[in-house]
Amino acid sequence: MFQAEIKSSIEEDISILLKQDNHPWNYICECGNASSLTVKEIRNTNAIFISHTHIDHFVNFDTIIRYQIGIQRKVVICGPKGIANQIQSRIKSYTWNLIDRNAIIYEIREVISDSEIVIFEIRPPVWELLEIKVIKGNTIFEEKSSIVTTVLLDHKIPTLAYKFEEADAVKIDITSSTFKGGSWVRELKEAYKNNGNTRLITIDKKEYRAEKLFHLLHIQKGDSIGIIMDHIANTENHKKIKKHFFNCRKVFIECFYKNEDKELAILNYHSYAKMSAKVMREAEVKEAIAVHFSRKYGESEITELVNEFNHSLNLFD
Repeated sequence: MFQAEIKSSIEEDISILLKQDNHPWNYICECGNASSLTVKEIRNTNAIFISHTHIDHFVNFDTIIRYQIGIQRKVVICGPKGIANQIQSRIKSYTWNLIDRNAIIYEIREVISDSEIVIFEIRPPVWELLEIKVIKGNTIFEEKSSIVTTVLLDHKIPTLAYKFEEADAVKIDITSSTFKGGSWVRELKEAYKNNGNTRLITIDKKEYRAEKLFHLLHIQKGDSIGIIMDHIANTENHKKIKKHFFNCRKVFIECFYKNEDKELAILNYHSYAKMSAKVMREAEVKEAIAVHFSRKYGESEITELVNEFNHSLNLFD
């Protein structure tokens, strides 16, 4: 299961930290100011996901570099077209003559379209940008038990929304049996996954056909969580959001303006409370969280905005 924590206060630019149960790494979504993002969390981050490089989503990137230099491993950075050159420019604005070549490697994954991703690599001390390969599809990041897919939205520039998905897992309920745990549990799960009905499983020196033990197993549905940042609330964006995030367990969605400021939202290619809630409702998202509010609002107005969003979630057309 994924755990998500907003690391920025309402006065700061947006940043969200994701963690996965029984997994050693963090994932940072958006590099806005985030006073509660710790050095340890930055150093334990395995991948960074950036929707677009407007300053309020990218300004804290230098802080992240500052604390990752020296971790001596690869960190993946995902973002829209052009981000590789922007990252190189940010990094090369500093002097790195005292930094070893193996201090860190950044692998930059640049989304060119909804079906094409270009992968670059960059490392100290000269930070030369090397194109490694081009991959097809919209899966931008993958680990043993999870994947991250993307969809491009319109914010007057391309902006990326991300969906994190866990694979379904085979679980066992030992308490419903008379057995104790052991290596047989792993063997039974392997037999189940590989249709090994007749495989012999040894428990306490006694052999059982695997299919006789399958009643102890069940499938745990994989978790899903979405991050949807700046976008105009129009038909095309909503069509993409509903398709990509359908039935997600939890989604964080930008809610930049109150309903009364609808015209500002349209002018600035943002969404507003009613429309962000509407698309979440139509996508049948189980839990939707409003985030990323205009700095024109004070704390009480943001409370009103969130109330508008939550109220609209419970309306039915």
